[in-house]
Amino acid sequence: MGMKQAIKKLDAFPRAEEHLLQKTQSGALVSIIGLVTMATLFYHELAYYLTTYTVHQMSVDLTRGETLPIHINITFPSLPCDVLSVDAIDMSGKHEVDLDTSIWKLRLNSYGHITGTEYLSDLVEKEHEAHNHDHNKDHHEDSQAKQHMHGFDDAAETMVKKVKQALANGEGCRVYGVLDVQRVAGNFHISVHGLNIFVAQMIFDGAKHVNVSHIIHDLSFGPKYPGIHNPLDGTTRILHETSGTFKYYIKIVPTEYRYISKEVLPTNQFSVTEYFSPMTDFDRTWPAVYFLYDLSPITVTIKEERRSFLHFITRLCAVLGGTFALTGMLDRWMCRLLEALTKPNPRSVLR
Repeated sequence: MGMKQAIKKLDAFPRAEEHLLQKTQSGALVSIIGLVTMATLFYHELAYYLTTYTVHQMSVDLTRGETLPIHINITFPSLPCDVLSVDAIDMSGKHEVDLDTSIWKLRLNSYGHITGTEYLSDLVEKEHEAHNHDHNKDHHEDSQAKQHMHGFDDAAETMVKKVKQALANGEGCRVYGVLDVQRVAGNFHISVHGLNIFVAQMIFDGAKHVNVSHIIHDLSFGPKYPGIHNPLDGTTRILHETSGTFKYYIKIVPTEYRYISKEVLPTNQFSVTEYFSPMTDFDRTWPAVYFLYDLSPITVTIKEERRSFLHFITRLCAVLGGTFALTGMLDRWMCRLLEALTKPNPRSVLR
C-alpha cells in the first residue's frame, strides 16, 4: 500500500470529483474556440509535413560529350516565314550541320492566326549554296552563265513579289521547335541572312526597313522542373520606325533535379543580359536576333526532401499543448471576470 500511495503522489493530473466540477457557458465558448483553433493548427502542421522542400548543392560539372537541347518558341509579327532563317554556330565559328533538329515555321496572318507550316530538317545557311553557285560560275561558259543568271533573276523576281505581298498583308511567322547542338559555347540567331543580298535589298529597300520585332513565348535549355523560372519567357520587343540587332547574352547553369521518388531530371537554368544595337546609315550588317550562350563550369543539384516524422510530432505537441494551456488560462480569466461583475456589492447589502 505504501508503494501505491507514493506512486499516486507523482500524478501530475489529479481528478476532482464529478460533483465538484462546475460547467459554465463561458467555459463552453472557450472550449469551442480552443477546439477550432487546435483543428486548424493540426491541419496546417499536417500539410506542412506532407509538402517537400528543396536543398541546393553545387559541384563541378563533369559531363562531357552530350548535346544541349534548345527549346524555342518565338513570334516575329512583322517578318514572313519566307525570309527568316535559323542558324546555329559553335564557339569556333563553324556552322552546325546535320543536327538532330525539329524546327517548324508557322505562317501567321495579320491577326496572328496560323495559315501554314514549314519544316526545317537541319540548319544549313542558305547563303552557302548561293556562294557555291557564284564560285562555280567562273568555270562555266558565258552562255551557260547567262542562262544561270537569267534563271536566278526569274526566281528572285518571284521571291520578291511573294514576300512583298506577304508584307503588305501583314503576315508574320512563329518559329518553334528544338535545336540539339553541341554542349559548347556558341550562338543561334534568327534573321534574314538566308536571303541573297540582292534579293533582300529588293524586298526591304535597305537594312533599316527590316523589322525584327519579336515575342519570346518560350526559351529554355532542357525540360522544366518545379519552381524553374526562365527569364526570357514572355519577353516582348516591338520596334516602331527603327530597326537594329538584338543580342541576348545567356549564361547556362547545368542543373539536376532529384525528385523525392529518386528520379533524376537533367536540365539547365540560365541568366541573361540584353543588348540592342540600332541601325545607322553606315552599318553594312542586317538586323537579327542573336542568342549567345556560354556554359557555367558549376552544376547545381536540387533535391526534394521530406521533413522527419519526429519533427512533425514535436511541432504538433508544441502547437496543441500551447493552445490547450492558453484556452485554460482564458477560461479562468473569464470566470473570474464574470464573478467580479455578478458578485453583489457589500455596501448595497448593508443598506
